[in-house]
Amino acid sequence: MKQPNIPLPVHPAASAPSAQRPRVDSEALLQGAAALEIDHAGQTYLLRVTRENKLILTK
Repeated sequence: MKQPNIPLPVHPAASAPSAQRPRVDSEALLQGAAALEIDHAGQTYLLRVTRENKLILTK
């Protein structure tokens, strides 16, 4: 199921300036779902939350 492109809140990284990169809250990505599909370079990846509340990204 393809979701519409929704702008997500991006927070500055809390680490050193040399590691500046966008940060997105996982709740903003998942929007209450246990998993979501990510399209990247013609491939589909699955991002899911485990029972231990960890994130797993698989191809």
